[in-house]
Amino acid sequence: MKILLTGATSFTGAWFAKALGEAGHQVVMPIRSATSAYTGVRAARVQQLSRWGRLVVAGEFGSPEFMTWLDSEHEWDVLAHHAAQVGDYRRPDFDVPGALAANTREIDRIMGVMMDRGCRRIVVTGSVFEPGEGAGSDGLPAFSPYGLSKAVTSQVIAYYARRRGLEFGKFVIPNPFGPLEEPRFVAYLMKNWANGATPSVNTPDYVRDNIHADLLAGCYLAFLERRGALANATRISPSGYVESQGRFTERLAEAMRPRLGLACAVALATQRDFSEPMIRLGTDPARSLVPEWSEDRAWDQLAAHYREVLGVGRPVGSSA
Repeated sequence: MKILLTGATSFTGAWFAKALGEAGHQVVMPIRSATSAYTGVRAARVQQLSRWGRLVVAGEFGSPEFMTWLDSEHEWDVLAHHAAQVGDYRRPDFDVPGALAANTREIDRIMGVMMDRGCRRIVVTGSVFEPGEGAGSDGLPAFSPYGLSKAVTSQVIAYYARRRGLEFGKFVIPNPFGPLEEPRFVAYLMKNWANGATPSVNTPDYVRDNIHADLLAGCYLAFLERRGALANATRISPSGYVESQGRFTERLAEAMRPRLGLACAVALATQRDFSEPMIRLGTDPARSLVPEWSEDRAWDQLAAHYREVLGVGRPVGSSA
């Protein structure tokens, strides 16, 4: 398939590009700026993306520059719209209307151009933190204005897709972790362990759904390929490790100790902040959708990544 993948420079976007490219699909990835403009972990992703597809500097999604580029392309199969306005997604004053405008700019026209060139399907990425998504407690509210923006984005795109007769699919993401992620929870733990410190987990009672990025990407590939149980699926909400954040932290520590040769001590605090819903998770067990996936290999990849990034630990099998 020839796939237009937006948002390829994001953490999960890079993993999706890898899975699609390695499976032999033609992946075209529009990016906002020249590759030299990216910094930090995003630059590291950009450096790898050309291994899995074609990068095109096309400006903002739906911008005049983007539309000029799109008009020059031919023969599409799928629009995989993964890009979204994120910024500081935890901010209570996150700009929902602004994000919606950026995420859906010229979407009806984009669909028309791509359908004229053979495209018959659009797959939009959603979040388990949207209102009504996944499974859990408290009536499944939006976790934040960012989650709300993702929900409205999907609804707007679904409307225009239906109006044009374009098949609409939705891929809902829980809590991914793995190499090349932003410095969030797992990176916080790994940095402390590398320094010989004992990190504190302040919200160990929340039940969440953490998933290896490569397993999530395998589900994305299966969804786009309509493989196996997903042959007729129009939405999927992959699920990984469903457990408390305290138990997930212990799971991570258990996997890293023998691979890095570090103590990986854990301190689980008494949780006092219950401002978020207690339980939120995906609904489709990911391992049943990607039976060839190797958990051991995924843990090995994560350990190897942090050995390189933090300069600590020992290779698997080393007696040093």
